[in-house]
Amino acid sequence: MFGIVRPCSHRLGEGLKTQWMAHLCGLCLALRGDHGQFARVVTNYDGLLISVLTEAQAEKATGWRRTAGPCPLRGMRTASVAQGEGARLAAAVSLVLASAKVRDHVADGDGLLARKPVAPAARRVATSWGRAGARSGSAVGFDTAVLVDAVDRQIGIEALAGPGTPLLTVTEPTETATAAAFAHTAVLAGRSGNAAPLAEAGRLFGRLAHLLDAVEDRETDAASGAWNPLTATGTSLTEARRLADDALHGIRLALREAEFTDGRLAHVLLVHELGRSVDRAFGTSGCGHTADGAHGPHGSLDSPGSGRLLDVQGSAVLLAPEGSFGPPPQHGGNPYTGGGNPFGGGPSFPPPAPGRRGFWAGCAAAVGLCCTCKMCCADEYEGPWSRKKREGCLSDCDCDCGCCEACQCCECCSCCDCGL
Repeated sequence: MFGIVRPCSHRLGEGLKTQWMAHLCGLCLALRGDHGQFARVVTNYDGLLISVLTEAQAEKATGWRRTAGPCPLRGMRTASVAQGEGARLAAAVSLVLASAKVRDHVADGDGLLARKPVAPAARRVATSWGRAGARSGSAVGFDTAVLVDAVDRQIGIEALAGPGTPLLTVTEPTETATAAAFAHTAVLAGRSGNAAPLAEAGRLFGRLAHLLDAVEDRETDAASGAWNPLTATGTSLTEARRLADDALHGIRLALREAEFTDGRLAHVLLVHELGRSVDRAFGTSGCGHTADGAHGPHGSLDSPGSGRLLDVQGSAVLLAPEGSFGPPPQHGGNPYTGGGNPFGGGPSFPPPAPGRRGFWAGCAAAVGLCCTCKMCCADEYEGPWSRKKREGCLSDCDCDCGCCEACQCCECCSCCDCGL
C-alpha cells in the first residue's frame, strides 16, 4: 500500500482509527468486488480520502457500513468496512491512476518493465485497469476521461520541461486530476455547494503528492538517471518546501469553506497528517504539537487572519502571499537547525534507501509480507519493490513526543480555529 497520507495511530485515537481502517478495507473490498482479487494491489492510502470525503459530507443513514469476513491483513479478524458510492469512486480513481503509473514505468523502461517479455504483459494489465476504472467511474457518474487526459498531458509536459520551466507547470495535470476526483465527492453526497472548495483542496493535494514524490525520489532518481521534476526544472528544495507549505495552507482554507456532516477524520488526514507527510519528505521530524498542547507546524495559525503558521517550536513563519519561507530561528532542538538542510538544519534527506528490487523479486517479497501480515501488523517493514521503510497500518505510533495521548485533534479543533 502506497500514498503520502499515512496517519499515526495515536493521533487518530481509537475511534478515528476504526473509521480510517473501515475506509481502507472498504476500498480494498470494492476493488475485489468489482474487478477481481488482483485489482486489490492498487489499494492505497491516498485513494481512501475519496471515500472519507464522500462519507464526511453525506447525511448519516444506514447502509454506509457492512461487516466483512476475516482477512489475513487484519489478523484474520472481521471488521466493519465502508461501502457505497464513495468506496466505488475511490476504487475507480485508484485503478485509473495505477494504470497510468504502470504505463509510465513501461515507457521509462524501469527495471524489469524494460524487458520485452514483461513490458507487453504490464501494458495489458494497465489497459485492463484503465477500462475497469472507467466502468466503475461511469457507474457513479464520474467521467475518468479527465484523469486519462491529465496523464497523457503529463507525458508531453515532462518531455518539454527543462531548466527555468515553472514547477507548477509540471504539477498541473496531477492537480487537475485530483481536483476532479475531490469535487465529485460533493456530487455523490448531494452537497453541490462543496464542489468548488473541494476542487481547490484536491488541486492542492495533487500538487503536494507530485512535490513530495519528487522530493523523496530525488536522490535515487539522480543515481539511476531517471527524470525528476525538481532536477529537470532546476527547482531548489527551499522553493519546493515553500510551495508545499503554501499548498497545505490552501487546503486548510478550502476545507473551512466546505460543509460537512462529520468532518473530523477528513480534517485530521488533510490538515494534521498531511503536514506530517511534508515534514517526513523533507527530512524534518517531531510531533506536530508544542509542549503546551497547541498545534504545531501544520496544526494552527498563530491567530486568525495573521498569515503566520507555527513551526514545531512555536515560532511564527510567514505564509504566502506575504513572502516566501525563510530559515526559522535557530533554536536548540529545532529539527531545522544544523548544517546541511536547506532551511538551516541537518542533512537534507535521510540516508538513501537500499536499491530497488526487480519486478518478480518484489512480487515474491509482497507475497511474503501479505502471508505474514507484516504489512498490517508490523511496526515497520521494508517495501517489497522500493525497499523503503514503511509502518504497518495497524502498528502503534513510534513518535517520541510524549503528548500523543492528548492529540485527539478532532476533539479539540477549536484550538486551531478550523471550525470543525
